[in-house]
Amino acid sequence: VPFFPFPKLIVAVEHDEIPRLKALYERGLQNNVPGLKLIGAKEIQEKEPFCRGLMALDSPYTGIVDYKQVAQSYARDFQEAGGTILTDFEVTNMEMAKESSPESEDGKAGFIFFLPFIFYKDFGEEISCGHILTCAGLHSDRLSEISGCSPEPRIVPFRGDYLVLKPEKSYLVKGNIYPVPNPRFPFLGVHFTPRMDGSVWLGPNAVLACKREGYKLLDFSPRDFLDAVTYSGLWKLVLRNVSYGLGELHRAFSLSAQVRQLQKFIPEVTTNDVLRGPSGVRAQALDSQGNLVDDFVFDGGAGAVGSRILHVRNAPSPAATSSLAIAAAIADEAQRRFQL
Repeated sequence: VPFFPFPKLIVAVEHDEIPRLKALYERGLQNNVPGLKLIGAKEIQEKEPFCRGLMALDSPYTGIVDYKQVAQSYARDFQEAGGTILTDFEVTNMEMAKESSPESEDGKAGFIFFLPFIFYKDFGEEISCGHILTCAGLHSDRLSEISGCSPEPRIVPFRGDYLVLKPEKSYLVKGNIYPVPNPRFPFLGVHFTPRMDGSVWLGPNAVLACKREGYKLLDFSPRDFLDAVTYSGLWKLVLRNVSYGLGELHRAFSLSAQVRQLQKFIPEVTTNDVLRGPSGVRAQALDSQGNLVDDFVFDGGAGAVGSRILHVRNAPSPAATSSLAIAAAIADEAQRRFQL
């Protein structure tokens, strides 16, 4: 899988961000991240001539990759190892099989997934297996509930809209420029990201999506919307962060408001330098107290069914960057729970 080396600067533009930046530096040292160092305003401009900041964490060995190609490579490895990938199969139920399936060589009871055909909503195809491991992202809570697990943490979808720097302005950004993470809001924050195709993405913001696959501003699902707005955890989060939420909503509709956020890092960027870009949806796990869950959540329920199921209800960000390490952690958990 091809990749490009692109250094990263995590830039503090406010004085209250400096302690968090230093803490991030210490954490990086503890995890043996190579080449990390803290640099001042002058060194920031030496590395990123158009960037302004008080202090930055310099990570010189960061790189970029096309994650679609990474995912396709994972899929090929899985298939070559004997796995089968089925698409367009929505799981609607799972239960213990009453009799051994033809695929079961040891005679033990297996699970059956009921997967509706495209043309027959009331009938389903059955898939038998010995254990179930789910990583369902935007639908992880619903899939867990199907198997009898707790409905919490709930998934609340947040859409992130990106801007794209016009090609003739790409000289403004040489590498990755990130903000200092705010622990109160485990979203990405506005940042400058060079892509494998030579483009530079700017953003994203974070606003409530009215559909779990709501990649467009006006995408709407009555079920998804009602699930979100009737959840007490969401209202507790909103009431604690009214000004922040209103600001994000304003930036979703106002190009100039988004650009003003970017100008904290690169003042030369103007609304004439950017175009509307793609959007993504974050599967944000939220508990009933309105806390954004930012660590692993594993669930399996209880009883005969629960002992054979492992649900990954939440995986910490950055999940794509850390996918191999996260996979190892999930495999260890599955091995422990299933006693494999």
